[in-house]
Amino acid sequence: MASESSSVTSASSPVAIVCVGMAGSGKTTFMQRINAHLHEKETPPYVMNLDPAVISVPFESNIDIRDSVNYEEVMKQYNLGPNGGILTSLNLFATKVDQIVNLLEKRAKPDPENPQKKPIHNILVDTPGQIEVFVWSASGTILLESLASSFPTVVAYIIDTPRTSSTSTFMSNMLYACSILYKTKLPMILVFNKTDVKDAAFAKEWMTDFEAFQEALRRDEESDALGGVEGGGHGGSGYMGSLLNSMSLVLEEFYAHLSMVGVSARTGTGIDDFFAAVEDKRQEFLRDYQPELERRRAEREDQKKASREKELDKMMQDMAVTSGGGGVGEGQGGEDEEMESSGDDEDSGDEATKKSLQERYEAALGDNEDSVLADASFAKYLHTQR
Repeated sequence: MASESSSVTSASSPVAIVCVGMAGSGKTTFMQRINAHLHEKETPPYVMNLDPAVISVPFESNIDIRDSVNYEEVMKQYNLGPNGGILTSLNLFATKVDQIVNLLEKRAKPDPENPQKKPIHNILVDTPGQIEVFVWSASGTILLESLASSFPTVVAYIIDTPRTSSTSTFMSNMLYACSILYKTKLPMILVFNKTDVKDAAFAKEWMTDFEAFQEALRRDEESDALGGVEGGGHGGSGYMGSLLNSMSLVLEEFYAHLSMVGVSARTGTGIDDFFAAVEDKRQEFLRDYQPELERRRAEREDQKKASREKELDKMMQDMAVTSGGGGVGEGQGGEDEEMESSGDDEDSGDEATKKSLQERYEAALGDNEDSVLADASFAKYLHTQR
């Protein structure tokens, strides 16, 4: 599967757009908008819904977690709350990641049996509104890494623009985006949604002009000092203002690695700019991220190979001791010459046995060296063959 994935991840392979965002940011509406936009361009995407708790979605999903996992039943069986139910549902769904990637890879290639069926160019992934459940969970990591191993993958972080107009909430969103970027290690686009309610020009200015953010911070501090309860919670003063001031300096380098677009999922403005940013990040993935992924994959393969060899050598030693019985200590002095003379024959026999076992093991693995079977203990396989 590794070689197949490497061949799929090319300049012509579809791009996977993973939409993440806090509850209420308009993430699902944004998914509906970009889905409709691609259908309008006559390039239908392949859509995945990974939110097991959603009752209904305003778009048709090709892969829906709700078809595989019953969220309410998971909560009942495991005695879980809402977040625990979502997390467990994702964990159960992640066990099917091989099947998901295989389906996506098939749809990314022309179908010889159905030439009229066009290969997909975009994969859209909707995630749970409980953003930390997906981003910081093992299942979320597995799903993201599996996508990135086969397709150029871009994270679209959806932000509620009207609720980010103060310096403190803006900085909180930027810190969250920073943590997601370094957790996923994937190209990211900041999508400032709901621009029909409030223009996102202020956010772009704050990200590109440090002095503009400083001025806005001063205004918020004055507003907090004069406005009381009504004006409170904008920038703060004292320690809070100093912290925001320092963080704006720290994040200046972080902003340089991001693309920022303002969109309105309700009216459709800015969607063309979003897909232009997606194409830029797709090229960035192929240029900068893919070599790093391939290097990490090669390291994992080397570690797996070394682990298998170590287990094989250990098992061969155990088998030699078992077949030799307790003869090591009996008549040791009188048998030294005989052992030396037969040493070469035993070594060659061990090598032949080891080679035979290795061939049988690889034959049992077949083409699944990257699957769960390849990660299973080699010792278990040998025990079944003895």
